Amino acid sequence: MERLGLRTRQVRERLSAAGPRPVIWMHALSVGEVTSALPLVKAIRESIRPAALVFSATTHSGKELAERLIAPHVDLVLFSPLDFPCAVRRCLDAIRPSCFILVETDFWPNWLRQLQRRQIPAMLVNGRISEKSFASYRRFAFFFRPMFRCFSLLSMQTAQDRDKMLALGIPAERLVCLGNLKYDLPARQAAPPDLASAYDHRLVWGCGSTHPGEEELIFAAFKKLAGLHLRLIIAPRKIERGGELLNLARSFGLNAVLRSSGAAGAENSVFILDTIGELAGCYSLARLAFIGGSLVDEGGHNPIEAAAQGVPVLFGQHMEDFAEIARDLVDCGGAAVVTAETLAETAAAIFNDDALHTAMSGAARRLVEQQRGGVARHVQAVQELLAISIDVK
Repeated sequence: MERLGLRTRQVRERLSAAGPRPVIWMHALSVGEVTSALPLVKAIRESIRPAALVFSATTHSGKELAERLIAPHVDLVLFSPLDFPCAVRRCLDAIRPSCFILVETDFWPNWLRQLQRRQIPAMLVNGRISEKSFASYRRFAFFFRPMFRCFSLLSMQTAQDRDKMLALGIPAERLVCLGNLKYDLPARQAAPPDLASAYDHRLVWGCGSTHPGEEELIFAAFKKLAGLHLRLIIAPRKIERGGELLNLARSFGLNAVLRSSGAAGAENSVFILDTIGELAGCYSLARLAFIGGSLVDEGGHNPIEAAAQGVPVLFGQHMEDFAEIARDLVDCGGAAVVTAETLAETAAAIFNDDALHTAMSGAARRLVEQQRGGVARHVQAVQELLAISIDVK
């Protein structure tokens, strides 16, 4: 009902309770984008008063995390409307946003066209374009170019991303590079207390956002490292695969437990993180991290959560979706690229060599510190868009 825009009376009442004021609507797709948005949400709340903030998410897991992380800093957390003109119109009529902010890439053509028709400024933040997506955008430019031109401002993560947008025919004056919001996440995120008391960070290997085809390689490498008395925390990209990983680990002769079972696990065991929003905290327990989606052709996932906490990072060759971040981490010495054949050997070297671990840890943390500051630049851009919107109206 909410996705169809049929629960808008409560939205109107909540937003009108404090009287007339600008309304900023922010939208994120799922868990990763919600996490990325948190620093910007906090900064907008602190810097742009008395604006009302509405935050929407597409997936159930994204909304669940937003209820925990984002809700304390905004006026409303909602499911995003389905991209049907009638549903979008109902939501826009109820929220009446002064500007709209889209986090990363979750493009909905009807939604964007409705914003443009109503002269509501739309801003893309943390924008990125993988090579695979770029090929699709170029092939179907007749569809994507008008959609991208619905944005008043597109803030891309890197100069390469900006160049790709230019190649698609987006006017240069609408394109900026304001930095990656992920670098502004808290440097240290606390682990759940029960896990913090059960795990020694020197003995933990944290593997995040893993995909089918990778877990077998990780479990095989973990068995080779049995002499180190490690514990493995593994978080599948899709938490509903927890039971599947439980069976897979047991097929390797490993003692595995699910986070959802309430058990903390024992030495030389596999702890499967089948919960939402705890991975970043679990990285704080790890001596070494592996980033999933990279040993299989899935484009990789965000390595910054681990690097920000001074955890050396491993990933495979498929980091296309985070190519610049991955390259910078490798170049500074905070990360290493592995294959299925070198995974166990590289991990063992970092676990066993204190000097190597210290060097990689410091390099990863320094890179993240050097890249911070994007949130402040984004807030300034939002303020300028909001001023334009208010002047027009």
